[in-house]
Amino acid sequence: MVFSASSIDSLGSKGSTYAIAVRQLVFLLFSIPMAWVLSRISLLHWKVIARGGVLISVVMLLFVQIFGNSTSGNQNWLSLGFIIIQPSEFAKFLMILWAGYVLAKHERSGRIHSNVLALITPAFFLCMVLILAGNDLGSASVFGFILVGLLWVSGLKLRVFGVVLSAGFLSLALLVLTSPYRVQRFIAFLNPFAEDQYKLYGWQPAHSLFGLASGGFFGVGLGASRQKWGNLAEAHTDFIFSVIGEELGLFGTLATLFLMSILLFSVFKIAMRAQDPMVRYVGSGIGCWIGIQTVLNIGSAISVLPVVGVTLPLLSYGGSSLIATYMAIGFVLGAARRDPVIYKELQATGNKWLQ
Repeated sequence: MVFSASSIDSLGSKGSTYAIAVRQLVFLLFSIPMAWVLSRISLLHWKVIARGGVLISVVMLLFVQIFGNSTSGNQNWLSLGFIIIQPSEFAKFLMILWAGYVLAKHERSGRIHSNVLALITPAFFLCMVLILAGNDLGSASVFGFILVGLLWVSGLKLRVFGVVLSAGFLSLALLVLTSPYRVQRFIAFLNPFAEDQYKLYGWQPAHSLFGLASGGFFGVGLGASRQKWGNLAEAHTDFIFSVIGEELGLFGTLATLFLMSILLFSVFKIAMRAQDPMVRYVGSGIGCWIGIQTVLNIGSAISVLPVVGVTLPLLSYGGSSLIATYMAIGFVLGAARRDPVIYKELQATGNKWLQ
């Protein structure tokens, strides 16, 4: 789907229809073995990495603000010379890892309900401030929802959780209202076909809906999307779901949702089965991360949410997003291997690569 959605843009910007897809393939060929290796790391080693998670995240995000590159008004990219990365993607996983370690340590102390809010909220808030300094509301929102998910799993009192959630939505509203650009995006998603919005901020959501609507039940055929011919910006990243709907139809979009649902169900089930509290918290955080990012991306594509500019996990083009997601999957696979019942079933397959 990355190849199909990116071919036109790739030809115009890179001189080859294959350029963007080949880059994504290289990232994928790196990510899969990396996830396999990470699934073999012991929990003790994960705890060592987790201790430095918040420090590494903050340093990376600070580097972005000092030395980063600006793209489409957002300063969230960092050039390493041979490659450009998006540190906020890696920070998502590292912060989940750190928060899981801290919450697990606090749970073992027997005081899990006392000051859990003060344990992880300041660090997440600092990361969100640094990301917002680069004008990336989408990534900051994902961090916020990850925090909310972790607080929910930690057993935070419902009254306190409600206050935190209300404060989060109020902050989000203020961030939207204080930015004319965001206000216009919010207005546009309500009616992207409005005469005063269609050719401005309504263009992307409107043409995303055009693509989805023209797909019918089984689509116009793989590679035959018309919206990717200059009408739908970011077709291979933020709006790849629309291209799936246009080319593979309702069948393709439902299949995508079904597969994503299986992944999320599996992540949460493995997390809830875990004996170690850190695995439970980190696994739940990973599930919240993938889940909310999926909702935000698809919500933008079908115009039930404003365009926030986040990728669709495992499907959209983006090396940083793909590698960071596979790092998280590597952790979850390791948690599954440490489950006695699951490991026994893996042994029964006779495949040593799975054990």
